[in-house]
Amino acid sequence: MSRDNELNPNPIPTDEPDLSLRPRRLAEFIGQDQLKANLSIFLKAARQRDEPLDHILLYGPPGLGKTTLAHIIANEMDAPIHITSGPAVERPGDLVGVLTNLDHGSVLFIDEIHRLSRTVEEILYPAMEDSKVDIMLGKGPAARSIRLDVPRFTVVGATTRQGLLTGPLRDRFGIISHFQFYDQAALFQIITRSAGILGYSIATSGAEEIALRSRGTPRIANRLLRRVRDFAQVEDCPSIDAKITAVACKALEIDELGLDRIDRTMLRAMIERYRGGPVGLDTLAASTGEDATTIEDVYEPYLLQIGMLQRTPRGRTATDMAYKHLGIKPPRRPAPETLDFDAES
Repeated sequence: MSRDNELNPNPIPTDEPDLSLRPRRLAEFIGQDQLKANLSIFLKAARQRDEPLDHILLYGPPGLGKTTLAHIIANEMDAPIHITSGPAVERPGDLVGVLTNLDHGSVLFIDEIHRLSRTVEEILYPAMEDSKVDIMLGKGPAARSIRLDVPRFTVVGATTRQGLLTGPLRDRFGIISHFQFYDQAALFQIITRSAGILGYSIATSGAEEIALRSRGTPRIANRLLRRVRDFAQVEDCPSIDAKITAVACKALEIDELGLDRIDRTMLRAMIERYRGGPVGLDTLAASTGEDATTIEDVYEPYLLQIGMLQRTPRGRTATDMAYKHLGIKPPRRPAPETLDFDAES
């Protein structure tokens, strides 16, 4: 690898581990303006009081920057960060071990916090409120409870499904922030910044085209940027423009709205097999071969946002926009009934 670079006066940009696309400071974080403005105030106030930040719950669809923001919070507070996830903490003793090894002011980031077991949550409650943990020693009649002190710390919890959190756990977060999908302007800035970090030139038309197909999600934007760069590199394109982006997206089966093959398969199945719906989630999962949770968490939010899918009490229905996007003529729908107040009674 090094010998090739010596022979080549223009070494090919590589995905080295230090080329992280994650921003490290709040000022570098693009988008989520209201969330960022509020958080900057909370961080500044905590630093002025010289105390840990209050516990924070971050929720929203995947890929919008919850993990990135947790690292930024630790950097802004100049505090170490400890990372775990709900499924990884299986027993109360696992959490006790983590809590007793924290330093004062540390940030404990718990991804998928809604998947913590109830017994583990019971250990976390007093730690979040009173900086105490209760552990049981022994079994049976000889068992006794001991309360240990733990340093004051900040829990940053991330979840894609806030509704699955228990009430007592949700109420212990002093700051609750919702991540929304990004607009085209914010995605354009993110893609331009990422291209600079990757060391590959990108034209305005290329960045706009990638932003258009990124489903309002920075993670998808950065992933798509890397793949378009691969096509541009192999085709000897000096810069990523709209033309090479269109070629790459066609090969990746991503259309101009960011819908991939599975999105279109879902919509086509609803329209062709079930006359546009309503269709139950389990039926839709069986028809497409996708897991029901994956459909609900990954594919549905964006389709709902752009108005191609609707949820009704009886199931999911495809809208006229979905018909038109797939090149299918929408069915004639009965006009809503109206009351004629001018008619004689």
